[in-house]
Amino acid sequence: MKQIFVLGLVSFFVDISSEMIYPLIPIFLTTVIGANTTILGLIEGIGESTASLLKVFSGYISDRIKKRRVLALIGYGFSWTGKIFFVIASSWQYVFTGRFLDRIGKGIRTAPRDALIADYSQREKRGFAYGIHRAMDTLGAFCGVLIVIFIIKNFGNNPVDASLYRNIFLISIIPAIIGWSLLFAVRDNPMWRTSKQKPAFSFRNLPRKLQLFLVFTFVFALGNSSNQFLLLKIQTDTGSLISVMFAYLVFNLVYAVMSIPSGKLSDIIGQKYVLVSGYLIYGTVYWLFTLKGNAFFYLFSLGLYGFYMALTEGVEKSLVSQLTTDDLRASILGLHSTLAGIGLLPASLIAGFLWQTFSPAVTFGFGGTLGIIAAIGLLLIL
Repeated sequence: MKQIFVLGLVSFFVDISSEMIYPLIPIFLTTVIGANTTILGLIEGIGESTASLLKVFSGYISDRIKKRRVLALIGYGFSWTGKIFFVIASSWQYVFTGRFLDRIGKGIRTAPRDALIADYSQREKRGFAYGIHRAMDTLGAFCGVLIVIFIIKNFGNNPVDASLYRNIFLISIIPAIIGWSLLFAVRDNPMWRTSKQKPAFSFRNLPRKLQLFLVFTFVFALGNSSNQFLLLKIQTDTGSLISVMFAYLVFNLVYAVMSIPSGKLSDIIGQKYVLVSGYLIYGTVYWLFTLKGNAFFYLFSLGLYGFYMALTEGVEKSLVSQLTTDDLRASILGLHSTLAGIGLLPASLIAGFLWQTFSPAVTFGFGGTLGIIAAIGLLLIL
């Protein structure tokens, strides 16, 4: 478990950095840069889709060359490099470049890192191992949001103050470099590397349950838009940057606290009912966002959304890792992440279009309906 803990520390520091920036992007773009929600959807969609496409290739390369850490190092290096563009951003193109580089890094590192967790964990405790990693990852996000709240409360709560955002973006680079440096303490599992078998990837030869789950993942992704639309809705309704940050803080707190229990529960009762519960909560949250609420309403709603993430994120990876073989583990984990994110471009563009053409309520009603359909679909295929 030592290697898993170190990987958790890496994610802890990198997520401090990422979550100091992520919740501010939609507000920075719309209030400081002057971009509209369609541009926001374009940036998020292209960035996440690029990351998703790279995950399957990175996973396959990791299995072929039998190296995990070196790819993770490259990926985390892209992450802190991209943040420099946020510091100097004067137009949406700079934000796009920074987000694009960050997502390239995520695409390169995710599958090898997730495979490392599986390499160092026992099969019957894999949900617990992924739960530990998700908890540490999200605890970093919680700390990152706390840092931003401290800065805003002490140095200004003006959502149009460009210097406030740039100072936060600059500070965020520090924990990203710390996390990247810690990765040098991680080693590839020598038992896994002794295998001489080369992976022979073919979707047709995968287990039937895994095939169906991967198809489901892709279909759901087509309607799962960027979380930044949730944050923008809070800013729109409350008019307060600090309300956005506190709601996001609650989201990360619930996500972190519930990740380990959710992983352990999936080891005991199986992933099916845990995942179905998660997608039902997702649909509920999106329907709640069709309403106009105050700060307390959104604290509750994003807390519930954090519970959805805890029930699904690590549990899905646990399921996929158990349904594949050791020699294809990174490849299939990468494929799952690719399918989970490849639909984010059309989904985010649709969300931005529905928001701008009709209303935010239409955007979230569409997403909520898809969440409920997803829960029903999981009952049928698992």
